[in-house]
Amino acid sequence: MQRLIEQIEYADKIGLDVFGIGEHHRMEFLDSAPAVILAAAAARTNQIRLTSAVTVLSAADPVRVFQEFSTLDLLSHGRAEMVVGRGSSIEAFPLFGYRLEDYDSLFEEKLDLLLKIRNNEHVYWSGKYRPSMTGQGVYPRPLQNPLPIWIGIGGTPESFVRAGLLGLPLMAAIIGGETHRFRPFVDPYRQAGM
Repeated sequence: MQRLIEQIEYADKIGLDVFGIGEHHRMEFLDSAPAVILAAAAARTNQIRLTSAVTVLSAADPVRVFQEFSTLDLLSHGRAEMVVGRGSSIEAFPLFGYRLEDYDSLFEEKLDLLLKIRNNEHVYWSGKYRPSMTGQGVYPRPLQNPLPIWIGIGGTPESFVRAGLLGLPLMAAIIGGETHRFRPFVDPYRQAGM
């Protein structure tokens, strides 16, 4: 863990723009709590933007995710971002009590709530997988307004279009694939965002 923080410090020192930490819940990874790791890095860096890559939103509570990244934004003096996605690994679903059959609908619902929280201090919302919100305030609020939220996409055309319709930037996760395979999805993303 100390070597990872040192690598982020070095990336900041040599002028890299951003450093992202993934989220996994397996023995061979140390990144089950990316916001905590990024907060440690925030205390030891000055310029580099700090982001998740990706936060497995489908298996998390959007209120808590927003609070964690707002706190990171305050600690880093406005350098926090988050990339949210469904996750390329499925171990978080049973760990947190979610059914894999709900993979897509969990993400859609939780993304909707996360964006409502980002845009509203007091939130009115209801859904299927989480208790309703009836005007509760969500704190702390980030330094950046709005807090940057990207969508992490694994490669389905529908995911690119959804990001475009929501007006959100995207990060294409090219896990063992070839970059040219994603090019045909960029135009539909841009068209959906117009």
